[in-house]
Order: sequence, then C-alpha cells, then structure tokens
Amino acid sequence: MIPAPEDPLPRGFAVRLDPRTRRRPGGALLGGSPLRLLRLSPRARGLLAGDRLVVGDATSATLAARLLDAGLAHPELPPRAAADVTVVVPVKDRAVDRLLAGLRADPGTADLPVVVVDDGSAVPVCAPGALVLRHESPRGPAAARNAGLRAATTPFVAFVDSDCVPRPGWLDRLRPHLDDPRLAVVAPRITALGSAGWFAAYEAAVSALDMGPHPAPVRPGSAVSYVPSAALLARRSAVGAGFDEAMRVAEDVDLVWRLAAAGWRVRYEPAAEVAHAHPGTTGEWLRRRAFYGTGAALLAARHGRAVAPLVIAPETAAAWALALAGRRGAAAGLLALTTARLARKLGRSGERPPVGFAALLVARGTAASGRALARSVTRHHWPVALLGALVSRRVRRAVLAVATADAVLGWWPHRGRVGPVRFAAARRLEDLAYGAGVWAGAARTRDVRALLPARPE
Repeated sequence: MIPAPEDPLPRGFAVRLDPRTRRRPGGALLGGSPLRLLRLSPRARGLLAGDRLVVGDATSATLAARLLDAGLAHPELPPRAAADVTVVVPVKDRAVDRLLAGLRADPGTADLPVVVVDDGSAVPVCAPGALVLRHESPRGPAAARNAGLRAATTPFVAFVDSDCVPRPGWLDRLRPHLDDPRLAVVAPRITALGSAGWFAAYEAAVSALDMGPHPAPVRPGSAVSYVPSAALLARRSAVGAGFDEAMRVAEDVDLVWRLAAAGWRVRYEPAAEVAHAHPGTTGEWLRRRAFYGTGAALLAARHGRAVAPLVIAPETAAAWALALAGRRGAAAGLLALTTARLARKLGRSGERPPVGFAALLVARGTAASGRALARSVTRHHWPVALLGALVSRRVRRAVLAVATADAVLGWWPHRGRVGPVRFAAARRLEDLAYGAGVWAGAARTRDVRALLPARPE
C-alpha cells in the first residue's frame, strides 16, 4: 500500500465538534471512539472557542487533523458537484438498468463516465452508455472492481454494486471530503432498498451494511471499524492496485485496514445515502451472513488482533468474571481500585484527583464491555455457550439471560421501526449464522485467531 502523504489540511477546510464530544475543565475534550480525553493547549483553546474550526494556517490545520483523527470532530463541507470521478460497477448475472437509471437521473452523476465490469455472467451484461469490460469466467468482486479501477482515468473512482440505487446528491456530499489530501476513501450510508422477507424491518433497522447515523473516522478498533464496498468513493493514487483479489469475502475490510496502516484516512459520511437491495428470502439472508463470517479468518491472517471478536481490559474481564460468579463485592472492589488508578492518571500535579470523573469513565467502560461480552456469547462464541448450556443448568440460565438482555438492548433504539419479538428472532438467527461462518472459516484455515479476545492497546 502506498504511504499517505504528509500534506496538511487545506485552507478553508472546516470541521465541527461531534455533538457527543464534551468539554471538560481545563479545556480538555472528551469523546471519540475509543473514548479519549484530549487536552488542548491555550493556543488550541483560543482557536476552538466555539464548536467550529476553519483551517487558516499550519496551527489550525494541525488541530483540525487531531480532532478528525480522534473522532472528536467531523468535516463540515458544503456539497459540490464532482466532474473528476469514474463510476465502476461490478456485476455478475444481474441487470444494471435500475442502477444506471438512478445515476443518470441524478445531476451530480448524469455525465460521469461509467465502467461496468461483467464478471463472467452466463448472459453478457448489456449497459448502454457505459464502457463494458467482461471476464469470460468469474474472478470475484475484488477482481471486477480492480479491472474498473485500471480502466478509469479520473483521479477518483466511485465503486457501486449493481444491486444498489444511489440517492440523489450522494456523490456531491462525498466528493468534498477528498479535499483532505490524506483521505483515501469516503463511504456513504447504506440503507435498505426494500425486501419482502419477514426480517425486512430488522434489516432496515440494523443491517450489517448500515454503519448508522453518525459520521465517523473508519479504522480498526473504533465504533466504525470498516465500511462495505457496496458503495465507496476512492482516491486512485491511494488505493494503488486496489482490492486483494485472493479474497472473495471481506476484501472491503482488508482494503480499509491496509489504508489505515499506511497512514491514510478513511471516513464514513451518512449524509450521503445509497440504497441496497437486501436478500429476499430467509435462506438467502442467513447464507449471506454466514458467508460474511467466513471472512474473519482471512482478516485474522492478514491483520492479527484487529479482527478480535472481543477487546477487553484484563481488570474489566476479571470484574465481570467475579460478578458472574456471584462475588459482587470483590467485583466492586476491583472496579474501585481501577477508578483510583485512573483518577491519579487523569489528575494534574497539585490538583485533587478527579475521582468522580474517573468513576464515570470506569462505569461507562464496564457497561460497554458487558455488552461486548454478551455479543460474544451470542454471536462469535455461541457454540461454546451452547455446549456449556447443555451440561449446566446455571450456564443455561445465564446464556438465556444474556441472549434476552442483548436482544432488548439492541431493539430499544429501534423500537419504533420493528417489534421486539421479530427483532429478537432475527437477531438470534443472524448471530447464529454469522458465528457459524466464523467457526467454519477458522476450521477451513486452521487458524483460531478470529475467535480469540484481545486487550486494548
């Protein structure tokens, strides 16, 4: 992967603090993912008197970049038409008429060059008005995208899958982000185009392709650790040869993580939307989820701990283990000790340690770790949980309680869009399918790293 340039953000590039970022005494900022505390110098506090910062010199460019990379702020850029983008559409055994009609109906993409790469369809794809490249035999989506990437002559390439329909203005909202010379890829929000399956409402609410309503930097270990290749806008000079053609699944995650390792920025911009046609039958939906799960072993071989299903600090893991064993007093004592250590770390010389603030951070971290543990039990490690439940009534009750709590907590933010029973049933089936795929991938590659937890760096 080509290393990212050291070029600063350009003059006029604006960022605004994330609404969830909190100001702390002494000018510090708390927020981002993973949660972090950023102490600002007096000069930085002066530049960031409000919630918006416009780059005007080297100092403000450095501060804006730090805020972006920490996830404390996001670009605030007006939409702008893109004339320097080629749209690449990989396709196999599917019509592209609906997608092409959507592109031509949008003033922002109507006149852009389009390259359709037919990856060995049984009947050759017809795409009037587009350049069509054909692989006589299927080589996979990564190879199809790379063929389009090589054919493009513009500085930027928009990859859009054939089962997608971009919403009007999507590219106009993405293109300004690439004014950042260190930004390699920016991705829109993937929403549901529609499905007739009983799980349609669940998919519309929490699809694996939908990264949510909040903009974010994309990197391993953060709230948005990857973006799907259903729709991406990429800088050609950053992605180099493109996707790893040896990967038939998870090639999008691999590309993002290789870019991050090379120092490039990747962003998620939910103000831009692309609708995606989700699977229409239960069998197709579950097979797709299991297929996604098999990619974890491939990612573990390339990126190690970045794919860990659970990242948890040893002291937090010990506290949860004690609590689940019924030793709640010992768990509370361990968390109190962790709070005292964190308060000393956060405090400044000559000042009283911020015990209350440290306690708040420990409580938030412990709760987040508890949810991650619950997801691990019901998703990645459900075969282990099932085995334990078969031999122990106590474990059976614990697994049932965890599965119920996980479903309720997952459903609550979406309670206006899908019913609790439908949500719980779909969540459990999806987790079973994905977890089965993870285990199948680990068995196939004889590599268990995709199943092992990791500690925070």
